[in-house]
Amino acid sequence: MSFLYFSKDCTRAAEQLKNNPRHKSYLEQVSLRQLEKLFSFLRGYLSGQSLAETMEQIRRETTIDPEEDLNKLDDKELAKRKSIMDELFEKNQKKKDDPNFVYDIEVEFPQDDQQQSCGWDTESADEF
Repeated sequence: MSFLYFSKDCTRAAEQLKNNPRHKSYLEQVSLRQLEKLFSFLRGYLSGQSLAETMEQIRRETTIDPEEDLNKLDDKELAKRKSIMDELFEKNQKKKDDPNFVYDIEVEFPQDDQQQSCGWDTESADEF
């Protein structure tokens, strides 16, 4: 693969490498996200970025900003963010086969002595 090829779209390059019959058996245990990161590192190196700059760029591309308005993203960027969220969900999900799996967890939340009340949830007799 040439530099020009994966400098434009690391996702497509990773998909083609993973789906290539020659490499498929070697890469079936490697996630597509890992291959994308590898191509991103290569792209950064070949474009003259330092390792720290490349890592920061990859971190920005692979994390979700909770303040970001996802409604303003185009379809491609939204799909990318959803993929990141799905991967994070799968990583943190407890499954039945996990050694620390507990079926019915009940959690008692501590009660603060001073609970703050909000104006919208106070009931008043004269409002009804």
